[in-house]
Amino acid sequence: MTKKIKNFIFDIDGTLIDTLDMYMPAMIEVLRKHGYSVAPEDEENVMHRLFGITGVDALRLYGVKKADIKPLAQEWFKLAYQREDRVKILPGIPTALQKLADQGRNLAVATSKLQSEYKHFQQEFTFAKFFKTVITSDDTTKHKPDPEPILAAMKKMGAQEPNQTVYVGDTINDLKAAQAAGVKFAGALYGSANPDSIKDADFPLTTPADLLKL
Repeated sequence: MTKKIKNFIFDIDGTLIDTLDMYMPAMIEVLRKHGYSVAPEDEENVMHRLFGITGVDALRLYGVKKADIKPLAQEWFKLAYQREDRVKILPGIPTALQKLADQGRNLAVATSKLQSEYKHFQQEFTFAKFFKTVITSDDTTKHKPDPEPILAAMKKMGAQEPNQTVYVGDTINDLKAAQAAGVKFAGALYGSANPDSIKDADFPLTTPADLLKL
């Protein structure tokens, strides 16, 4: 019988909370305002493709000039946080985290969010108390799909057995980071903006309750 997974490292956006409608329309609005055209027929594809990575990486991948990236990112995030009422907790997450914690599993976060954003997340959502280890984009030089954030979380939480560690995420970058880190990947199909991209997950999750089977 396979040992149960001991260490769970979570992404946040699209995995614990649904923030697509908060962040991505705001990004499109800021891009257009500053002369970076997004064709209406491409809007959905752009939003889904650039969701779940750091804001700086998203703008860079879209082709924003280097000098424009920092000011546009600041403007984008300011606009996004005016739309915070659009954020929803993904159904079943608080219960699943509570049960995992009650079973003595180790829970951590490795997120593309800035440290300041994580502090805000912590204040807004009481289930953040279950995460004893937190790695934000401020804590590493490289970001997903590079494995550095996951490896940093493992080191900090003392997770010395990769085969007993799982990264839970909703994007192809989460999948690639987990594979590069040598850990299992649980695909949050229940929250993913592009579930087909993570269909090769070691553990496909149709609901957060599926985490309890690992």
